[in-house]
Amino acid sequence: MIRSLGTAPHSSGAPVRDWAVVIPVKRAEFGKTRLRVSGVEREELARAIALDTVDAAVSCHRVGQVIVVTSDEVTAAALRPLPRVRIVPDRGDGLSAAIELGIASARVDRPRAVLLGDLPALRPDELSRALAFASSHPRAFVPDAEGTGTVLATARAGVELRTRFGSDSAAAHRAAGFVEVGFPVLSGLRRDLDVAAHLPVARRSGLGPRTAALVDRPQVLAS
Repeated sequence: MIRSLGTAPHSSGAPVRDWAVVIPVKRAEFGKTRLRVSGVEREELARAIALDTVDAAVSCHRVGQVIVVTSDEVTAAALRPLPRVRIVPDRGDGLSAAIELGIASARVDRPRAVLLGDLPALRPDELSRALAFASSHPRAFVPDAEGTGTVLATARAGVELRTRFGSDSAAAHRAAGFVEVGFPVLSGLRRDLDVAAHLPVARRSGLGPRTAALVDRPQVLAS
């Protein structure tokens, strides 16, 4: 069942800065292998996307802690000065294992969420609205723009968070009892950036500053 954001009572939102958000981030040399943007180094772009995503999460007023699971030391070093960010070393056992590490690092007595690290157009207010809705349900999720993947999966305090990221994860989360958040398809929250064809719509949603600095240069726009 899809529940509209408009159905979430304003009074049911999570307390300010109560949420712990887990963001798995691949090593840049292994990330975004399908993303080819002429004139832009892929590793540099992968890091920019991850940093913009984390920065948006940190800036969300409902988020009290951001747990970044990564083995990329360059990314980790850039994130350590940010408030409320904790770095958990990734053991290199894949996405599911990285997510489990992050969830295990979060307190079970606070609401928890897993957010993908490739949402460069994410805005803090979008995440805030999604978490406000999620706080009304034991488990919730936001599908990607195509409707088959997942960008955000959540659980209220005290509820086990066992995510189903991977192939056809939207259907898997739905089958597992996660309530689907009816979030606008053009929002940055649903715009994960996997291939260059995703870039024009992500631009319209509003790219984060690091990603925009790389892909909005005249020589790149002209290519």
